[in-house]
Amino acid sequence: MDSQNDPDRKTPFENFGRKVDTEFGEAARRVEQESERVISYINNEVVPAIRNKSSKVLRTAAEQLHKLAEYMERNRSS
Repeated sequence: MDSQNDPDRKTPFENFGRKVDTEFGEAARRVEQESERVISYINNEVVPAIRNKSSKVLRTAAEQLHKLAEYMERNRSS
């Protein structure tokens, strides 16, 4: 059998293509895993911290608005 017609013989380009495909496949899997890890971190750590701090800010603002309302009631022009 002629070596050029052997279906099991791969050209250097075919080998390179398979290697690149394997590398991209592995990189894509790593990116997907890392993305899942980042999303999990944001959902489990960042969002609760923001919510906690936001509620504190809202409470402080509510206190200041309450004081302002009291001031305005005390100083009404009759």
